[in-house]
Amino acid sequence: MTTVLSRPAARPAGRDRKLSHEQGFWAIALAFAVSLAFTVIPTPLWALYQRHDGYSTIGVTVAFAAYAFGVIASLFLAGHVSDWLGRRRVLLPAVLLEAVSATLFLTSTSFGVVLVARVLSGLGIGMITATATAHLSELHAAARPGAGRARGDLVATVANLGGFAFGPVVSGLLAQYAPAPLRTPYLVFLGLLLLAAIAVSLVPETVATHRRRYRPQRVDVPAATRPRYFAATAGAFAALSVLGLFTSLAPAFVAGTLHHPSRALAGAVASLVFGSGAVAQVLLRRRSLRDQVAAGLILMVAGLATVTAAVWAQSLPAFLVGGAVAGAGAGALFKGTISTVVDLAPPAVRGEALAGLFLGGYLGLAVPVLGLGVLTQLVSPQVALLWFAGAIAALIVAVSRPLLRR
Repeated sequence: MTTVLSRPAARPAGRDRKLSHEQGFWAIALAFAVSLAFTVIPTPLWALYQRHDGYSTIGVTVAFAAYAFGVIASLFLAGHVSDWLGRRRVLLPAVLLEAVSATLFLTSTSFGVVLVARVLSGLGIGMITATATAHLSELHAAARPGAGRARGDLVATVANLGGFAFGPVVSGLLAQYAPAPLRTPYLVFLGLLLLAAIAVSLVPETVATHRRRYRPQRVDVPAATRPRYFAATAGAFAALSVLGLFTSLAPAFVAGTLHHPSRALAGAVASLVFGSGAVAQVLLRRRSLRDQVAAGLILMVAGLATVTAAVWAQSLPAFLVGGAVAGAGAGALFKGTISTVVDLAPPAVRGEALAGLFLGGYLGLAVPVLGLGVLTQLVSPQVALLWFAGAIAALIVAVSRPLLRR
């Protein structure tokens, strides 16, 4: 049983912080986006690591999965502690951990150092993701009482996918046109992360901090809503598995199977996918939650089918169209799963419930992509992608009924 030793009331915002709740809301959104953008900096650079440092395709997959498993470990161990420790006390060291990861990337391109940097980045993001999402919701409520939750949910999910869209296009352009392509992108983002850390330190706290006995992550939602909660988690698993494809192995498909080796193009492809996800979230924001989820499920299946056909036909235009459609579907579904969980979870355990959702989502980011990387060593990339798309489509069909139930 959890023992609460003390529970002092949180000091009113503004006494010891320079930012209002409204300013803090945007500061957290920007810090969230910058942190997530940093995690996909390597996306257009993996081909350079392969060429200059001898990384194999499976090595790239392992490096990508190391990040995802770092996220999973962090979500399990620390993704929920901001519910009693405080949002800012978790976010600030997490953003600084991303800065440490950027510093490691700057020091060496060896596989061992890159692997450690990816794990550290994942550990930081695991602390950031659920905490920043909950913090944005609370800052929005404090800044605009009675305004409803829609803006907080939208900004959280757009910051998530918008960050993922921003990172690879900047990295690809710097790698293509700036000197030291394996260091310049990390140097730029190290500066941005340090600025983000300063901004987070000035944001008002929204949780009444108190002590309690530590325990690893668990999911605490009402029993009657658990089937829908777990369906939402499986939906997040499917959505992030599609996004993971475009941040890990899709650049290899573009450079190898589709014969377009440009680093700027590799970054642009990933940015197109994530950007279309963010656009879909904005366009669907006024639709019902059920409509958002339905659109996400349909678009993901259609996009995966198009991407798979494009790889078989070796058509870059079709690949881009399929990626945009799949990204739009993943964005809509991911937003829908977050909103579903926020609806289901009581405020006192919302951080825990969201951490559980992201835990399932980041398993999707790691496990299917790792399996796809192994498959590409055994069969052709076209066949491996066909198996991947079929498995994700089957999962989408399985979760559609509980997610769409009124």
